[in-house]
Amino acid sequence: MSNLTKFRPWLSQNVESDTSWIRHLSQAAIDDIDCALRYAIATRKSLIALTPDDFPLGNTALEEMTSAYASTQKDWGFCLIKGLPVERYSVEEIKTLYWGLGLHVGVARTQNKHSDIMTSVKDTGGQYKVNGGRGYNTNAGLDFHVDFCDVVSLLCIHPAKAGGTSLITSSLAIHEELKRTRPDLEAALRKPFYFSLQGAGSDDEPNVYPCPLFGEAQGYPAFRTNRKNITAAQEYFDDVPRLDQDQIEALDWLDEKLKDPRYCFSMNIEKGDIQLLNNFTVVHSRTDFEDHEDEARKRHLLRLWMSIPGSQPLPESWKAAFKDIRAGAVRGGNRGKHITDDFLAYERRQARYHEMHNVFSG
Repeated sequence: MSNLTKFRPWLSQNVESDTSWIRHLSQAAIDDIDCALRYAIATRKSLIALTPDDFPLGNTALEEMTSAYASTQKDWGFCLIKGLPVERYSVEEIKTLYWGLGLHVGVARTQNKHSDIMTSVKDTGGQYKVNGGRGYNTNAGLDFHVDFCDVVSLLCIHPAKAGGTSLITSSLAIHEELKRTRPDLEAALRKPFYFSLQGAGSDDEPNVYPCPLFGEAQGYPAFRTNRKNITAAQEYFDDVPRLDQDQIEALDWLDEKLKDPRYCFSMNIEKGDIQLLNNFTVVHSRTDFEDHEDEARKRHLLRLWMSIPGSQPLPESWKAAFKDIRAGAVRGGNRGKHITDDFLAYERRQARYHEMHNVFSG
């Protein structure tokens, strides 16, 4: 079986009719997670200091979580885990629980200029389409994009009063459609597109990085886009090469097709759900949303960006973006301005635990 056929280039109707991508936590797994959380809290360690041994998952929960992450590397390229009883816990306890689960599946990546290891996806009055703007701290609908990791994980503490629907599209299905209907644009996807880091890079790396939208490595397809960040690179950096006309046409075509209901599946992420997306085969977005007035009921999701040991190799032309293109490597993320010695120790420790390559070990 070729690597391409490990994945399903699905349409929205396929996802609607076959719900094998939904996984329900068993009661035994929930009990395992609760016991692990109590143990972790008793250590009184900070999140970054916790080890997998400090969050001792029982075999049932460990199998269900590792199986869920592994499922993103084949078939649909995504899954939805349901049934985590978040109502039992405080927000701080949920953060410890979520981080503890992550310790058993890979290495978390920093996500922004503050080098945060976990972010709250919550409207805090931020602005989206401005220089340096990010979508996770606004209530805006987002452009279709992928995140800077192997798997993006979202845990829902509270859904919105209305809206905030997750939108996902198979980049493999979109690529097949482009080859079928606009073969003249296929070569454009393989040209370098420059992306702005939106101020979230470290002080010793460029503010932009080149990366084609599509490539293959050892038979594994990989797709990447974020038009907002491509546009920002064009608008704010004079030394960035201007987009060719076929690149602009390709981006325009993608803008229409990624949101086409034939390809785009709408998913409601409910309280206690964990959504996992493969960032090389699934593109995502969300609709804008209306919040509750009560602060305690406002839409609140937690986000982890994960490198995982079972990840695919990436194209050579993606190395400037991800720093390491080997399968099972610690890669991606926004290093930000506040990488600490504690984070570097965590990164090394987790890479050793999961037997992952780590170019950041320094």
